[in-house]
Amino acid sequence: MNWLAVAILGLVTAERLLELVLARVNTRRLLASGAAEHGASHYPLIFAVHSAWLVTLWMLAPGSDVEALWLALFALLLLARLWVIATLRERWTTRIIVLPDAPLVNEGPYRCVDHPNYWVVIGEIAVLPLVFGLPLVALVFSILNAAVLWLRIREENRALGR
Repeated sequence: MNWLAVAILGLVTAERLLELVLARVNTRRLLASGAAEHGASHYPLIFAVHSAWLVTLWMLAPGSDVEALWLALFALLLLARLWVIATLRERWTTRIIVLPDAPLVNEGPYRCVDHPNYWVVIGEIAVLPLVFGLPLVALVFSILNAAVLWLRIREENRALGR
């Protein structure tokens, strides 16, 4: 067992769990303020893909060596994720929650690209398995993630009036 691999997976898992807590708090706050959820029917699918990705990594990666270059890229992606969350502040959730009459965020990474969080997720889904030398896991979950993001982005654009 490679303890560095286990530590990395432990940190990523803890970070994802903290995100779910933050998302739940923000979702409740937004809904109490009159916001509406869109695309709730596909949320379990997104949750399932991300959970299966992490479980698969826990099953396969603990015995793997850690590739430093891929780990550095994953760390940059994590910083980008934190930038997105910090930019959206209380509007960041894992669901599509739209607050009526609230202007779209156009600062931080949103100045540069539409849906920056999804670009980060695309990178993370592909890169973390590569940290552990698991290209097939990266490929399979990148394809699954692309399918759910196709649904998600269409629904989000519709909800935002794009």
